[in-house]
Amino acid sequence: MPTFRAPVVDYRFLFRELFDVASLASLPGYVNADLDVLLTALEEGGRFCEDVIAPLNMPGDAAGCRWEAGDVKTPEGFPAAYAALADAGWLSLACDPAYGGQGLPFTLRFAIDEMLYAANLSFAMYPGLALGVYEGLYAHAGTALKELYLPRVVSGKWAGTMCLTEAHAGTDLGLIRTAAVPNPDGSCLLTGQKVFISAGEHDLTENILHLVLARLPDAPPGTHGISMFLVPKFVPDANGAPGARNAVFCRSIEHKMGIRGSATCVLDFDRATGWLVGEPHKGLRAMFTLMNAARLGVGLQGLGLAGVSYGNAVAYARERRQGRSLSGVKDPQASADRILHHADIRRGLLWMRAFVEGARALATWTAFQIDVELRHPDSSVREEAADLVALMTPVIKAFFTDGAFVATNIGVQTLGGHGYIRDYGMEQFVRDARIGQIYEGTNYVQALDLAGRKLPDGNGRMLRRYLAIVRAELAEAERDPNLAAMANAFGAAVNRLSRGAMHLATKGIANGDEVGAAASDFLQIFGYVAVGHMWLRQARVASQRRVTGGKMDQRFYDAKIRTARYFFERMLPQTETLLVTLMSGAGNVMDFDDDAW
Repeated sequence: MPTFRAPVVDYRFLFRELFDVASLASLPGYVNADLDVLLTALEEGGRFCEDVIAPLNMPGDAAGCRWEAGDVKTPEGFPAAYAALADAGWLSLACDPAYGGQGLPFTLRFAIDEMLYAANLSFAMYPGLALGVYEGLYAHAGTALKELYLPRVVSGKWAGTMCLTEAHAGTDLGLIRTAAVPNPDGSCLLTGQKVFISAGEHDLTENILHLVLARLPDAPPGTHGISMFLVPKFVPDANGAPGARNAVFCRSIEHKMGIRGSATCVLDFDRATGWLVGEPHKGLRAMFTLMNAARLGVGLQGLGLAGVSYGNAVAYARERRQGRSLSGVKDPQASADRILHHADIRRGLLWMRAFVEGARALATWTAFQIDVELRHPDSSVREEAADLVALMTPVIKAFFTDGAFVATNIGVQTLGGHGYIRDYGMEQFVRDARIGQIYEGTNYVQALDLAGRKLPDGNGRMLRRYLAIVRAELAEAERDPNLAAMANAFGAAVNRLSRGAMHLATKGIANGDEVGAAASDFLQIFGYVAVGHMWLRQARVASQRRVTGGKMDQRFYDAKIRTARYFFERMLPQTETLLVTLMSGAGNVMDFDDDAW
């Protein structure tokens, strides 16, 4: 069985030395976000994930969920773990104290979320969906709905879902058919079927709240005619307790490649009672509040899986003995050297480490921007932070999940045949990681969002703002002669990103296929540059702390610098090949005759 060790040490470095997380306490509403409080929460959250959540991962995957005449039973131990999660306050971390939350920063919540996803992704999806509903209602619902529903979500008594997809309408939500007919009392009756609904039915909470996209009778066609509704499994009674069963039913659950402990449901709405959330026909815009948060969450899922796979691969490589090192015997007292001494094993492990620690830093930086966007008193500062978060959302979702699939496969490869069998748990990480590239908008959709929407928005305003930050970091690193090679490599990659953006901006005007054919390459370049930005910063801070002293020991700083070197010499050069393919144009893709397939 695999083990999980929370990455608390790395987060201490990120919180105390790489980013000024202590400054969050000065933002309005974050007076309780003292750095010592956040670090204590990291320690406690890590222990909770290690002791309570992780032991349920492999058994939950083996057992899966059971559908019984419309009810769904989650794997043994899940209900008790969910109750423990809620009782310990891990659901309420970043929620508004007005509704029972703790009002702590998203920077902390992102760290705890990574640990939850790494410990047990299937389980962690249930609280993740509940918090998505919290965010949707908090941003768009009226006062009455908020006061009734939000405290019960924050407490963990009620959970939630996002109901978008229909069998004929996946990414193209303009095709949805679910209908909503208004009642005289202000409620609506919803009729239709939704598929691929994560956590659509389960036994973890006493009620489940569905946020459903549907059409009112006067809705215009396409995406401009979609509204969002709140449809509870049980309609609350006069006291706010679960009352009569609503007409929403789970018709089946999917049998999946991975995340088997998460119930993926087909839900039928048969004149189910619901309430409009937000404005009529503006539901897709409202749902994007949830979708953007979910896309960042899926990126964190990829990060968590890559991290836990790395930890188990390293543990195995330290113990497993096979053959002799090509550079000479390393353990003469043993019959064979540990596989950690083989160069190719080390190459793979360093790829995993460089990806995980770079991605973790980028996720923390982005979470910090979310806190600034939400809390900073200066509107211009909030606007810039919002741009940075919007720009990074498709990158984190796609680059992290693509990287997670690579990393978890390296984990299996490190264990060889033992990695392929179930006993060691490594193959589960691969299966669980694969969905991240598909749901919440496929990674191709993320690439189109980045290249086709975010890049041209405001004549490139978002990218210009980000590149100004990147170039400032580059200038700082160039002052340290020990970082000259890294800075040169990074500067070249930044120039490739700029050239790719210019190519898309000029070619895409005349032919949209030029953007479509190059979008995934552009996102990958962007991902390498964004993670490279974090590695340059980590290397700079580690280099300074080796001289001036810091909170971590010398070996920690040395390892950061050596991992950064691997990233800049072995991983960042991929941007050169990606730029060549990006600039090759759409012709080699689109000129293939339809009837030749």
